[in-house]
Amino acid sequence: MGTSVTISAATDDDAEQILKLQYLCYQSEAELYGDWRIEPLTQTLADLRGELAGGCVLVARLGDEVVGSVRATVDADSTAAISRLCVHPRMRRHGLGGRLLTRIEEQLAAERAAKRYRLRTGRRSELNLRLYRRCGYAAVGTETDTGPGRVTLVTMEKEASAQALTTGA
Repeated sequence: MGTSVTISAATDDDAEQILKLQYLCYQSEAELYGDWRIEPLTQTLADLRGELAGGCVLVARLGDEVVGSVRATVDADSTAAISRLCVHPRMRRHGLGGRLLTRIEEQLAAERAAKRYRLRTGRRSELNLRLYRRCGYAAVGTETDTGPGRVTLVTMEKEASAQALTTGA
């Protein structure tokens, strides 16, 4: 390709590209669950801009193109809720999802004092589940989404102290 992928903080200027990428990436999840009304496909640009202003959002860029993204918030108990990890379909299976996840964990621990990380994914999303397990996450519960498709979500967590073990530090 000639250009390497870089990961950096997202800016408001990235919002439209992130939303388009999110829409593209979550098509396969919608198909898997038979529900095209899942929140990543219905989120508005205004809502995304709000997340950019109030949370931690990273993007992976190939040149000027946003090819990956992840976001998170940290609550009063120092638990980081990581969400919307997505990688452009043509960039999958090259380690970019793991790089984005590791980078946001590092940033949340350093800048927002996160002590644990939590994320959720669909029970049938085997590729996601494999990635999260490989990155040190363990399932801690399930819940059924209240949306129309009633997707069963798996909640996974890991302690921030476990990060060094999974990143090889």
